[in-house]
Amino acid sequence: MNIKENDQIPNIDIFAMENGEPVKKNTQVLLKDKKAVIFGLPGAYTSVCSAKHLPGYVNLFDQYKKKGIDYIICISVNDPFVMNAWGKEHNVGDKILMIGDPFLNFTKAIGADVDKSARGLGIRSNRYTMLVDDLKIVRIQEEADTGSCEVSAAENFIKLI
Repeated sequence: MNIKENDQIPNIDIFAMENGEPVKKNTQVLLKDKKAVIFGLPGAYTSVCSAKHLPGYVNLFDQYKKKGIDYIICISVNDPFVMNAWGKEHNVGDKILMIGDPFLNFTKAIGADVDKSARGLGIRSNRYTMLVDDLKIVRIQEEADTGSCEVSAAENFIKLI
């Protein structure tokens, strides 16, 4: 990743679903004066993402809220319809903001893009978790391999906040 702690979150448009429609959200507008945990992953419905990464943040939502987190954001190189459907399957409700980065704009801006073509996925995001406070990246944990979910896992990242 080319983004690091103390950097400002890039000014990028991403997508969420609202009332059944995709809506463009600007990262700097969304995160201004907010404390957020953003976790990025290779793809909705992929094995480690579905078994560990997303469920971990859903399960620890209340503990993150107690630490003053305004938003927990899941971002992936998928369209907002896929992210919304995946979130529904995992009962994220209002706990996790499911964000699509279908054009890799955010992923490339932070340098998290990885080539997973050999696995049939194309260019995707590496697995990471970051703490953002009023647009500033306070903490970032990136996995060495997308198949691993340890340093970016909810139960481990919360210890760093």
